[in-house]
Amino acid sequence: MSKGFPMGTVTIRWTVISSLVVGGLLGLVMFGRGGSTAHAAPLPSIHVRAIPAFARKYGLPCSACHTAWPELNNFGQVFRDNGYQLGNERDSPIWQNPSYFPITFRMTPQWHRESTNNLAVDSIPGGGPGSTLVSGTVQQNGFDLSGMDLWTAGTLYKNISFALLPSSDSTGAFHFEAAWVRFDNLKGSSWLNVKAGKFELDNLISEKRFLFLSGNGGFYQTYHYDVPGTTNDFGYGDNQLGVEIAGHSKNSYTRYSASVLSSSDGNVGFTSGSGAPSNRGYDVNLTFSQAFNGGSLGLQRIGAFSYFGQRPTYFQSTTVSDGAGGETSLALVGLGNKPFYRVGASGDFFLKKLELLPLFMYGHDNPYFGAGVPSNTPLPPGAKAPAFVGGFLESHYYVSPQLVFFGRFERIGVAQQAFVNTGFPKDYGNVTAYSVGYRWYPIMFSRAGLAWHTEYSRSKSNGFLPLSGNGGGAPVFSLSDPVWSSSIMLGFDFDF
Repeated sequence: MSKGFPMGTVTIRWTVISSLVVGGLLGLVMFGRGGSTAHAAPLPSIHVRAIPAFARKYGLPCSACHTAWPELNNFGQVFRDNGYQLGNERDSPIWQNPSYFPITFRMTPQWHRESTNNLAVDSIPGGGPGSTLVSGTVQQNGFDLSGMDLWTAGTLYKNISFALLPSSDSTGAFHFEAAWVRFDNLKGSSWLNVKAGKFELDNLISEKRFLFLSGNGGFYQTYHYDVPGTTNDFGYGDNQLGVEIAGHSKNSYTRYSASVLSSSDGNVGFTSGSGAPSNRGYDVNLTFSQAFNGGSLGLQRIGAFSYFGQRPTYFQSTTVSDGAGGETSLALVGLGNKPFYRVGASGDFFLKKLELLPLFMYGHDNPYFGAGVPSNTPLPPGAKAPAFVGGFLESHYYVSPQLVFFGRFERIGVAQQAFVNTGFPKDYGNVTAYSVGYRWYPIMFSRAGLAWHTEYSRSKSNGFLPLSGNGGGAPVFSLSDPVWSSSIMLGFDFDF
């Protein structure tokens, strides 16, 4: 974070008026669409990587490392790639002064509104005799808290860096979002660095440093998408457990990474995302990116990535007493591994104050994931390998170091359903999402930061919606109306 911005009367007046006008326009758009809806769910935890302790340690302004906190610029990328070291005497962990405190707290008090339409709800509120399921809208709104990040990072010794991030949800339930140690510049070369622990994949477009925080917009749908009905629990945006070898040029224009990861989607204790035991396999992630100087336009970067993983389709189990005189089956370890992969390309392009972040991804799962049956049994008739094509275009416009507008359009299409000849429409499972907003930074010091965050996000999911029974037979489905979800968020995003 920076030591502070000069804020003249004209600058303050222009920034405040602009913020209020844009906020009002967004409010008219958001509240004027009563039919727009969103998942009635709590706001997700923040899980981003920004620590003013580095600014306090080195006496640097926020703008030295960030385009807009928490997003990194190239200097910030080089600093992180070099193991949080600038190459001066302050790199040592024993260098301190009384003002240095290497921990950051981050949280976002906010007001938000979440709404979703075309949900199956009771025709008589509260249920009761004569109540049936009908299509309805569920809406929630009020004041709330985000999760909290308690983050520390730095150097243990020269060329040995670390990060530790205990993170909580809004109720205070903690888990370890990240915990790793990294050996930097092995053999005196920036091309050889080894990291071990739980960490974010080396994505060109980071989901942990982006500017979106709302319930619908606060994650990349493409990173976490699976074709409906599949049993794969993988999310490309999730932090993973494993070992990473990475390297970069001195200016970080050219970068590569290769990771070997446990096949558990980052879950500890040999469990999967669903809580079931994970398998004994390993995944591999490969990335490469290249930047070049675009002259007056700014730095331009392109990259590619590929993830090859495997997940179990059945479990080795044992029989235990259920405590009531009966017995139950207890899963011990995942077996019958089947493969999946995600490949794609991305970019980070500047047109002076305008930044464009495009991404394309293709995802492919084994047919056994789509069928949801053990791999030691035959596939059901018509089972196919689920596949999808997704991507987004994100944009940031930096009016000043204190004001940034952002937006994103995201689209996912199912390329292959899990089954053929099922009667599902061709667009079953397709997703379209939009997010817009702005962040105003009235306070940007090396000790703390505060951002006023306003965001509106809206997404559409195509698919079947069970509404009611059909005389005890098959359920009746609505095929015409997609499910629309929307989020409105206004809050104070602060760190210290």
